[in-house]
Amino acid sequence: MNKLYVNHIAGQLQTAAWQVEHCVELLEEGATIPFISRYRKERTGALDEMQVAAVRHYWLRFTELEKRKAAILASIEEQGKLTPELRKSIENEVDAQTVEDLYLPYRPKRKTRASVAREKGYEPLALQLWEMKLDRPEREKEEALAGARDIIAEMVADSQPVRAQLRDLYTQWGTVASHVVKGKEDDPEAQNYRNYFDFSQRLDRIPSHRLLAMLRAQDQGVIKVRMEVNPDHALERISRKVYDRKPRPTPACRAQVDEALEDSYKRLLHPSIENEVLARAKEKADIEAIRVFGENLRQLLLAPPVGQKRTLAIDPGFRTGCKVVCLDAQGNLLHNDTIYPHPPVSEKMAAMKKISQMVEAYKIEVIAIGNGTAGRETEAFIQKIALPEGVRVYSVSEDGASVYSASDVAREEFPDYDVTVRGAVSIGRRLMDPLSELVKIDPKSIGVGQYQHDVDQGLLKEQLDETVESCVNSVGVNLNTASSWLLRYVSGIGPVLARNIVDYRAENGPFRSRSELMEVKRLGAKVFEQCAGFLRIPDAANPLDNTAVHPERYALVERMAADAGVSVDAFIADGKVREGVELKRYVTDEAGMPTLTDIMTEIAKRGRDPRGSIQVFEFSHEIQSIEDVQVGMILPCIVTNVTAFGAFVDIGIHEHGLIHVSQMADQYVSDPSKVLKVHQQLEARVIQVDLDRKRIGLSLKGLKK
Repeated sequence: MNKLYVNHIAGQLQTAAWQVEHCVELLEEGATIPFISRYRKERTGALDEMQVAAVRHYWLRFTELEKRKAAILASIEEQGKLTPELRKSIENEVDAQTVEDLYLPYRPKRKTRASVAREKGYEPLALQLWEMKLDRPEREKEEALAGARDIIAEMVADSQPVRAQLRDLYTQWGTVASHVVKGKEDDPEAQNYRNYFDFSQRLDRIPSHRLLAMLRAQDQGVIKVRMEVNPDHALERISRKVYDRKPRPTPACRAQVDEALEDSYKRLLHPSIENEVLARAKEKADIEAIRVFGENLRQLLLAPPVGQKRTLAIDPGFRTGCKVVCLDAQGNLLHNDTIYPHPPVSEKMAAMKKISQMVEAYKIEVIAIGNGTAGRETEAFIQKIALPEGVRVYSVSEDGASVYSASDVAREEFPDYDVTVRGAVSIGRRLMDPLSELVKIDPKSIGVGQYQHDVDQGLLKEQLDETVESCVNSVGVNLNTASSWLLRYVSGIGPVLARNIVDYRAENGPFRSRSELMEVKRLGAKVFEQCAGFLRIPDAANPLDNTAVHPERYALVERMAADAGVSVDAFIADGKVREGVELKRYVTDEAGMPTLTDIMTEIAKRGRDPRGSIQVFEFSHEIQSIEDVQVGMILPCIVTNVTAFGAFVDIGIHEHGLIHVSQMADQYVSDPSKVLKVHQQLEARVIQVDLDRKRIGLSLKGLKK
């Protein structure tokens, strides 16, 4: 294991090197992030999920860097130019950009002005000028001097110290500027970006969302984005690096080299460093946008479920009617129909009769209504029906439902039904258990991202996969009811084993114990170790099978119970008995106080869903469209998306409102995600209504949340 990388990661995460080293060992042994953070706390010094994920991310990058270094060293050695000093510099570097800088002078190039000059034999002259050893350069032919300057310009552009100096200047003092592309000023499709038609801001002060918006506008051909710095300052930094420790230059030599430096900066260095710095800034902006997306997704996935209740779900519509489905408590489709309570058909009485009959026939306990087109009107219609006491009505986000209904997953689940039925089923199941249903949809389609199509897609996938895996394993999965789509996210399982588990369950009936997992095809001891603690069997003979206590610690719990003079069942059921346990008596190298504390915590909350309970929410009855919204109104709303610049909220009409970050609190807010969460219910004051642009501005200032 490369200690250089281990120490660097430890420094970045402010942890001990041994913690990183042990974490990497576990990862390389095939352990997952949830398993390491939950069940190997003694081994890693209790690194949490975010820290383990960061170690994994860094280590993967360094693994790729090590491969790149090997290729670079081989290339330079093949050229016969690899010195011990150069090898050491490359091997001891942790920054990928610096490694590329060190390789730049040796990297095979396409034909350049400098390579042409070398072919003509002007390199000796260039070196004489470079070393200030030419007394009378004016005696040389201009063609030779021009060729020599081209060679010097490339030497300077390939210099790692020079590039580092310029990179620092651009990063600290550079300005990002943009101007509109000629002919796009009045283009209706370009108006969303008109703020950037003539714009500039220092790079170190530009928010991530703004930079991503500018780069998107450039990709769409609306604006041109460039980096600007004071060229005199840039040339001054280049000159300091070039002339430092050089012999006293002759004025004539200095003039030739100065001309080469200016050419090097304008023609070679500025375009290269500009691209590099913008790329790094975008990478930083990508990371921030992905972080926000991941946090929003986590909150969405961990939204409280209504639980296993018989559900009537409605996918609303006007012209095509409202698709209605009835589901049993396990989410199985029992019945589907279509009602037409809205114009142009307006069969309200027939629709009411159908709903009442379905509610009675299928003993419906909750009603889920999609919040898209006609959602508000459908909810108002349902509220007019005399429903049995206790039947609650909920508005459910439709984001991604259409994606699910046309997906392979939906076709596999409902091969005999069309997309409208599948969409309604998805809405109902989302109410019952958001996590179980949303894992079937590509996270990018759920509607809680910011510039998700513009950021690094590999990095985005890594973050979102980790988020889904984290949510699934933090909640735990019922082994006897979970779909293969949910099981695949359980630590260590994956798609193939998830399918095998479902097939085993279909052939042999419900699992009676966690240990029975070992009977599943291709599920060996290593996978069992990774997954068992995250799977639950509510009615198992061993009550520990319905907790997050790992089977490897069952013997420890049995010993505690025996020492307390009670059975395991009584030990789990009686909190007073557990309070009398002196945990330090049971500390070992493998199970220290962190693990023992976790065991007692998990036993105490056995079978309890950590996501809390769902709340019914009602929008204001005063507004049905944006024309009804007036400045000064205080409206109930639900947060649907949190971004770096604010939060979008649903106020019950087609247009969403925006609470800008500057309007989130009476005090300064630097990070909206620290103030508001997806699905949070609150009240906000209307401060702006723009009917032309269909925009509604809201504020939380002076209001209690």
